[in-house]
Amino acid sequence: MSALLVCYGLVVVAFLYLPIVSVGFASVSKARYLSFPIRSYTLQWYESALTSATVSELVTTSLTIAVLVTVISMVLGFFGALAFARYQWRYRPLFQKLVLLPIFFPQAVLGLALLVWFSSLGIVPTWKTAIVAHLVWIAPIATLVVAIQAYSFDPMLEEAARDMGASTWQVLRELTIPLLTPGVMSAGLFAFLLSWGNFPLSLFTTGADSTLPKWLYAKMVSGYSPQVPALGMLAIASSAAIVVMAVLIPSLLRAFRARRASKT
Repeated sequence: MSALLVCYGLVVVAFLYLPIVSVGFASVSKARYLSFPIRSYTLQWYESALTSATVSELVTTSLTIAVLVTVISMVLGFFGALAFARYQWRYRPLFQKLVLLPIFFPQAVLGLALLVWFSSLGIVPTWKTAIVAHLVWIAPIATLVVAIQAYSFDPMLEEAARDMGASTWQVLRELTIPLLTPGVMSAGLFAFLLSWGNFPLSLFTTGADSTLPKWLYAKMVSGYSPQVPALGMLAIASSAAIVVMAVLIPSLLRAFRARRASKT
């Protein structure tokens, strides 16, 4: 039975990652189009992608959107999670339903709806409107991620702090924020990755501006270049590096604090 489960796991992993492996082969093939066996390997597509002014502009735009969406989502997710999971108030059930609603909309439908809304308001779509579009879909996800941490929050801790004379601001600063920080950081990681690679919302709401996923799609539809798989692999590598850093940095900080505490 265990061997069968191992085989099943390997099949699932292969199904998920074989397309990425094929993209990796395409990115190092000297031929314009991928064919097996690869007769000649080269890294010129990575070099041209890294030195391209167009690619640099696309990465800057996508990174700006992702960073702003991440920061705003972390703030909205923190306070939204408090209202979602921590405090009892009159309209809490309605708030919970409204927060969950955008997640269930297909992103293409949501992007089209936002484009119509922007047009009705006379707003010209740019990368700034894409930030709003990303937030409509990503901020609720960040709220749910932080809410998972908030549900495990013991309210007796806040009550004990107030009984000892702590003000609301002191309770928030010294107790609530530190306890919810792991959830907020996880929400920020999700927000960045979801925004960085988002195509449907960016397609409808960036207007004349372009993000990296939008440019890659345009190149796949017309004017294919071997830069496409090279940029795809670079984007995957950067996302993987961010995930690894997010996992390792907290562990390293805990180890450093434990070592410093043991010395003192």
